[in-house]
Amino acid sequence: MHRYKNCLVFCLLLSANLIAQDQPAPDTLSIDGKIFQKVEVEADFPGGQAAWYQYLKKTLNPNVPADNAAPVGRYTVIAKFVIGRDGSLTDLAAETNLGYGMEKEVLRILQKSGKWNPARKDGKPINAYRRQPVTFQVEEDGFEVTSKVPFTVFTGTDNIINVEIRKVKNSNITLSISQGSITSNDNDQFVARVNEPGRVIITAYLKKNNKVLGMASFEVKTKN
Repeated sequence: MHRYKNCLVFCLLLSANLIAQDQPAPDTLSIDGKIFQKVEVEADFPGGQAAWYQYLKKTLNPNVPADNAAPVGRYTVIAKFVIGRDGSLTDLAAETNLGYGMEKEVLRILQKSGKWNPARKDGKPINAYRRQPVTFQVEEDGFEVTSKVPFTVFTGTDNIINVEIRKVKNSNITLSISQGSITSNDNDQFVARVNEPGRVIITAYLKKNNKVLGMASFEVKTKN
């Protein structure tokens, strides 16, 4: 049975606010055919980061991914939208496609969030673009699969995967991975190797009958 870990710690306001301009100007960026320019005062949620966190705790349903049978893992949804001169939110869309109802839930709580404080330039409110991440984490009682960086593996390197399953010894477990390979090293540790960034599913089986003991989703990042 999946349960949610209270982990709204990465719900940060990322990315610069940008304002719409009629003509390209220095220090601009084109997004979806629109020209945006950096602002002097960024748009933000009324009350700042602390108020945003409290709003998430009150409004977001953290059980959405577990209720939709998401594997154990950490999932960061990124939504994008425009904050108007009057603080209203428009053009809401998800940049990620993680599924399990998560993007829909994040867009829902943004739509309910009311008016934000608009960005300002030359002391005047202006339209602003924002990217907003919201992180969900799913856990399962008695089943834990971890890596050096939680729920993350890196391309082109050996990633040590630690497995703890209640009442099952590691010697009685085998693992598979949806992309790449997973083997055991001389220290009887599980080692995953993946070549392409994206996401992978690691599945744990009971050796004697191939019964599925649990599944975990890992983000795959390019090693720097």
